[in-house]
Amino acid sequence: MRMIEDGSFTMSNDSWRISDINFNYSLCQSYPFALLVPKSVSDDEIIQASNFRARSRVPAVSWCNPETGAVLARSSQPLVGIMNTRSTADEKLVAALCAQLIDGKDSRRKLYIADARPRKNALANGAMGGGSESSSNYFQSEIVFFGIDNIHAMRESFARFRDYLDTHGAASSDGMSSFLRHGGWTWGGGNLSSMSASVSTLGDSGWLIHVQSVLAGSAWIAARVALESAAVLVHCSDGWDRTSQLVSLANLMLDPYYRTFTGFQALVEKDWLAFGHPFSDRVGMPSISGSSFELSRNASSTGSFSSSPLRQSSGSSQASNSSHAQNNYSPIFLQWVDCVSQLLRIYPFAFEFSSNFLVDFLDCVLSCRFGNFLCNSEKERQICGVDESCGCLWAYLADMRSSEGRSHAHYNLFYDTLKHNGPLLPPAAALAPTLWPQFHLRWACPFESQAGELEAECRNMAIKFSELQKAKEVAEMKAKEYLAAMEILNVDLQNEKQVSSSAMNLAKRASKENAAIQRAVQSLGCRVNFTNSSDSTVDVESSLMETSQRLSLPRRESEYTMEHNDRSDLSVSITVDADDVAPSSSPLGQVCETLCPLRTQGRGCQWPDAACAQLGSQFIGLKANFDAFDRLSIYDRYFKSE
Repeated sequence: MRMIEDGSFTMSNDSWRISDINFNYSLCQSYPFALLVPKSVSDDEIIQASNFRARSRVPAVSWCNPETGAVLARSSQPLVGIMNTRSTADEKLVAALCAQLIDGKDSRRKLYIADARPRKNALANGAMGGGSESSSNYFQSEIVFFGIDNIHAMRESFARFRDYLDTHGAASSDGMSSFLRHGGWTWGGGNLSSMSASVSTLGDSGWLIHVQSVLAGSAWIAARVALESAAVLVHCSDGWDRTSQLVSLANLMLDPYYRTFTGFQALVEKDWLAFGHPFSDRVGMPSISGSSFELSRNASSTGSFSSSPLRQSSGSSQASNSSHAQNNYSPIFLQWVDCVSQLLRIYPFAFEFSSNFLVDFLDCVLSCRFGNFLCNSEKERQICGVDESCGCLWAYLADMRSSEGRSHAHYNLFYDTLKHNGPLLPPAAALAPTLWPQFHLRWACPFESQAGELEAECRNMAIKFSELQKAKEVAEMKAKEYLAAMEILNVDLQNEKQVSSSAMNLAKRASKENAAIQRAVQSLGCRVNFTNSSDSTVDVESSLMETSQRLSLPRRESEYTMEHNDRSDLSVSITVDADDVAPSSSPLGQVCETLCPLRTQGRGCQWPDAACAQLGSQFIGLKANFDAFDRLSIYDRYFKSE
């Protein structure tokens, strides 16, 4: 089962239903408005079961395996008291979490009840009306105590841990130098190697031990669900601190979806915000006072936030001890994010987000700039209208990532969806935590905080690769444009070649025609003169002008002009001039003397055997036709009717 961003749920099978019994928060004020419960349990039985759980936080499903149907549920401690009280409705509800179908028959799977508290603390709560379940009251169940300390132990441990970093680092967490803060010289020098000399002090803080306890408990829960297909019910005292840590980390190990940006958002919204982790009390967020907001940091919480047992005087120590129970500040959520960073270190390929994202995310939560983490519960945020009046942290982080795309520091460069597409089940030896340098050492040891030098180098290489990729895309676009232009030029060149070839063919054809015309004109005894005048005139003169008498033709001048309206006017003029000759001279004889090749050889005229006889007959016919044409008037008819 997953909670979608809009608050809806997705269910894996038909054994569950979404109950709106808490729609107006009448069942439990710190629970979400919708609960995923077994179908076999009615709303009346859920109401009866809520009376048996602290703060009415009944067992509800947080995650369900879509293949096996194994569930991970959460609740608060049962109100068994010293009399070991039982509740039939609660036992039925818990038993329904273990139901399964095997070969069409109803059966029960193994039930593990994971109590996050130390056993002695659970027994002590029994004296105050709380306590823990008995395996004899829940069929096929096993009770496991994880031994995780309460919020007060976590607060004191974190204070000692921060004191150690402030003492041996170059600067404290508030930005002041260690020398000015403590009024004396510090030998640490602000580097991790010098701090290692006092590593026992770091161990005495207990912070890393608590981180390891939360990691080990979450890994155990994930293994029971993934390997045994068992049902696991997790609770602590109130079910909103250690329970939220264990259940959300187990979700992160079981489901790859929660290891993405959208899945991580859904996980925080579901198991921390919807299930009522009191951020106002634990972190110092604004809370409700009547109809307005007010800061919930009281004097004791403020003192704890800025000081530690190592810096307090005896008087302040007594004041701190007297207000120990009333101080509800505790870095529970910070500790959980620290655990996530440890998993990210163990499985660098399994998470879409990087350690830088976790740092920015945690800074945004602690800044109180966004409404997502204000107040103590979903009901309080709804009453105050936080969604309508405050900004959204998730939208802010998404805008940061969208500004640079995949090259942003929030993205994990080593993320591989295929490498870890199933549950993460780390062995116990791999759960030994280390200091989270990107968060804890960024002020105390700024030079040591960038522990992931390899990651920084890879990120720089990724940025350069992205730039080269963009340059490559630009070059490819230009190359495509050049290829398209070359194709257009090739088409134009082919067209020009076709036009040139056609022009050359026309020129050759015209040259042949001109040669044929020239030969034909010369065969008539004429000479062709070409002039390079501006009028482009070609004159054809009779070759008989060189002789003493010209061709005996009627004196006539014929001009033939051709004009072409192109770029310039081109005119071709052919002129034939003929003078009257003596009647005693025979024009046919002059033609024969000029053209006959036999006469030049001294053989005399071969008429009518020579070919010139045919030419003579044609010439005579042509002359007769022209004479007849000259005698026609405009009113005469060339062909007279019979």
